[in-house]
Amino acid sequence: MNRLAVYVQGIYAGELKKNSSHDYVFTYDKSYRTSSILPALCLNMPKSQAIYKSERLFPVFANMLSEGYNRRLQSRTMRIDENDDFAFLAATAIYDTIGAITVKPLE
Repeated sequence: MNRLAVYVQGIYAGELKKNSSHDYVFTYDKSYRTSSILPALCLNMPKSQAIYKSERLFPVFANMLSEGYNRRLQSRTMRIDENDDFAFLAATAIYDTIGAITVKPLE
């Protein structure tokens, strides 16, 4: 099982898990979810629900990934399977992301 800690503007928001190639789960951290001032991860994942499940990587995370030539280059450079979105997310969304979301691997 692969696990990533998800941060929004540097604040721990929850955990993203990949149980299998068709089983993803995002769980909001309780203190993040119950805070009235912290934003939801995205519009289609409001804080009113603690756990989200999907058969593929959630769009909010998939949209953070590179495509085309850049993806092929990253795949070769970092030795990541080009078709493994979760591995790409773990390797590339740690520090410099365009939006407010970053991720860090959990042991």
